Amino acid sequence: MRPMALSEAILARAAGRAKVEAGDLVTCRVDRILATDITAPLSIKVFRDMGGNHVSNPSACVLVNDHFVPAKDITSANLSKAMRDFAAEQGIAGYFEVGRSGICHALVAERCLVNPGELMVGADSHTCTAGALGAFATGVGSTDLAAAWALGELWFRVPETVKVVLDGEASGGVEAKDIILKILSTLGAEGARYMAIEFHGGAVGAMEMEARLTLCNMAVEAGAKAGIVPPDDVTEKYVLERGGSMSKARESDPGAHFSRTLSMDISSLEPLVAEPFSPCNARPAREFSDVKVDQVFIGSCTNGYLADLRSAAAVLKGRRAAEGVRLVVTPATQDIYLSAVKEGIAETLIEAGAALTTPTCGACLGGHMGVLGEGETAIATTNRNFRGRMGALTSKVYLSNASVAAASAVTGRITLPGELP
Repeated sequence: MRPMALSEAILARAAGRAKVEAGDLVTCRVDRILATDITAPLSIKVFRDMGGNHVSNPSACVLVNDHFVPAKDITSANLSKAMRDFAAEQGIAGYFEVGRSGICHALVAERCLVNPGELMVGADSHTCTAGALGAFATGVGSTDLAAAWALGELWFRVPETVKVVLDGEASGGVEAKDIILKILSTLGAEGARYMAIEFHGGAVGAMEMEARLTLCNMAVEAGAKAGIVPPDDVTEKYVLERGGSMSKARESDPGAHFSRTLSMDISSLEPLVAEPFSPCNARPAREFSDVKVDQVFIGSCTNGYLADLRSAAAVLKGRRAAEGVRLVVTPATQDIYLSAVKEGIAETLIEAGAALTTPTCGACLGGHMGVLGEGETAIATTNRNFRGRMGALTSKVYLSNASVAAASAVTGRITLPGELP
């Protein structure tokens, strides 16, 4: 059999097989099973309907309150209660309550709830974020999640792998968000459908973990099953500092087969903006200078990390959001929020006129804490700008990095930081 790409190697280990290749159907033991307040309740119902009484491995389960928290109404409060009660009933220690957790994908990385080389499934499409740790992490439906709870295993079709090689050095305010937007505009919305995207190259090696999380987070926007970064010294340092393990870490075999290789020199890349209604609609940010915005949102599992808040604060220092512009900032986890307070970042953002919210998915999915009204326009550091994604069907969302979003808050239109006086 041919040499294996990294995702194939991880699935082979999880399936207890020496080799697998793209197209194989395999049954794998799952190392981590993730659910949230909006996906766990349906999984709990399915679990009961299939006769489940006890989850097969409580220590593998991760339950995170993040989408509609703090509870915005009785319905969302009951969703959290259902998950809370299930965690207590099943003895699931990996339950994370509002005020002591964060957005699930950021929290998984921050607490190293999955290790390099492990297999993780989650009832959320952006579960692929954890691939930055060198894990195979993928989203599944609530029914499959219930099966994983009951059996501790799931079946998979081994995906093909697209190799993305990033070289050069970013400049001119370019951040990881711009790089993944460029990749998406090249691949298209279905360019990696049911494939794994494996990131390589000197530019990836130079990235800190937060930037890698952004890359892997948005792999699904090209239809990918997973995004993954081979473990290296950056991975090992990050994982071991958080009490994780490198014992299952894998690499692609020499001569591994890739269905496609996309090479990109990021040295000439400039800040990008994705216009509605697809993350793949990316063009240089300077081409959108006539777009006025009603709201600026900085946060989410894509760009709510400390590095993003620092970038935004650097732009907003000594400046204020324009009249008529709402600036909403949502740190991705409670620890990131606390670090922002200790570093003075929170003070800078608040002085600039920002509403600094508790960690939540809220605004990103049009749930709460930043929903758009009819005909409103936002620029956001989120991962999706589909029609109606953040609110009214007639609203529009433009995607950017944190620096461009912050600069746009100051002028009330899409603006590059270098254009500010």
